[in-house]
Amino acid sequence: MSPKSKASEEDCDTEALKSDQEQSDNGKDGGALEAKMSLLNGITVIVGSIIGSGIFVSPTGVLKYTGSVNASLIVWVASGVFSMVGAYCYAELGTMIRLSGADYAYIMQTFGPFAAFIRLWIECMIVRPCSQAIVALTFSVYVLKPIFPECDPPEDATRLLAACCILLLTFVNCWSVKAATRVQDWFTYAKLLALFIIIAAGIYQLCRGKVEHFTFEGTTSDVTSIALSFYSGLFAYNGWNYLNFIIEELKDPVRNLPRAIAISCTLVTVVYTFTNVAFYTTLSPTEVLGSAAVAVTFAERLFGWFALSIPLFVAASTFGAVNGVLLTSSRLFYAGAAQGQMPGMLTMVTPRATPAPAVLAVALLSLLYLTVSDIYALINYVGFATWLSIGAAVLCLPVLRYTQPNLERPIKVNLFFPVIYIICTILVIAFPAVASPAETGVGCLMILTAVPVYLLLLEPRTRLKGLGPITDAATCLMQKLTLSVRPKTK
Repeated sequence: MSPKSKASEEDCDTEALKSDQEQSDNGKDGGALEAKMSLLNGITVIVGSIIGSGIFVSPTGVLKYTGSVNASLIVWVASGVFSMVGAYCYAELGTMIRLSGADYAYIMQTFGPFAAFIRLWIECMIVRPCSQAIVALTFSVYVLKPIFPECDPPEDATRLLAACCILLLTFVNCWSVKAATRVQDWFTYAKLLALFIIIAAGIYQLCRGKVEHFTFEGTTSDVTSIALSFYSGLFAYNGWNYLNFIIEELKDPVRNLPRAIAISCTLVTVVYTFTNVAFYTTLSPTEVLGSAAVAVTFAERLFGWFALSIPLFVAASTFGAVNGVLLTSSRLFYAGAAQGQMPGMLTMVTPRATPAPAVLAVALLSLLYLTVSDIYALINYVGFATWLSIGAAVLCLPVLRYTQPNLERPIKVNLFFPVIYIICTILVIAFPAVASPAETGVGCLMILTAVPVYLLLLEPRTRLKGLGPITDAATCLMQKLTLSVRPKTK
């Protein structure tokens, strides 16, 4: 490192320490993530992250691959139970390894830095920002839908509104964790209200005897199709593990994490199942398969003029989902930087106890993906990688029981559950891989891009030299722009 670079780094360190000392002198907390989230906040993070646009827009994948209404309902319930089993395993992992980052932290402690970096790379660079860009685009489409009722909204307007959505929530998440969780709370309530309205209408229809579509007629016997139906169902439940990513900011995690997971997964399973029942009281399987927006079609049939509110409810749902992804993804960047596998500037925390540099990193990547023409295909390529990494995280549980039996385990799961979950995960990954080998191959290549990055930037024996001054200058600049400091040692 050059003397100039070293001096620059020392200046920034001095400023950081001074800022940290000033916060301490003023009696305020600064420079560290704080446990401000209650049990209710935890529940809304999970529910708000799971329930996005899918249940409103097009719950056709499960029906398409099962072939009948009753079989599709069984898959919805089974997918919820499967997610609960995974969440139960994560409860032990989260209370045993109380570090932000969830899967990344668990894989790091169990399998080492290389495997953890592969998980970090795919999640941070592709899956999370792509997912956020897609949900933001969905938000834009449904906000603009009442303005363009007869056609699709202009593409440029959709992307611009999606960018505004991301930037607004970026400001909220940089400003205050309390403000971000409050946004998550209220928009979760809005989406649950919309679903409860649909469920109430379905109950009314059931009381009128509208049960003619509830049959097993047409149920497929093809194993691959059944596996693909579970793949679609499980995709709708994706997000049940998001609270683990921000566990350092959850009050009393040993008590609140398992409770939040249990309440959230049960609530979402019940809501998803009864929402699907409501749809089929009014719409035939053919109508569901032919509709681009099932909830809108359902509302138009029953609600009259009130059906115009459904696109706004979908927009509220997706707005909350964007906030949930941003809130949890930034903590994954933060956790990676804390382990030295992401730029050090991402560990910086503002005096308001928000990881503003990490939030900005997620937002920037999401905005970049808004410019890509077909990010939906990109998500399909790496979709199986998400389940692969979740399976690897659950595998950490029995491995740590054997390699580190003395770790404190406030919750101890019967090993039957992780074994069943791992077997089912292998099946969920294997069948789509056989059915779509080309997409699986591209996904594997994307995962392998992590290898040269790790070798060139992180592996001590092969990494490039001379990058220190650049990263030091970038870190100093980020500290000045965001008024952030290094985290306090707890």
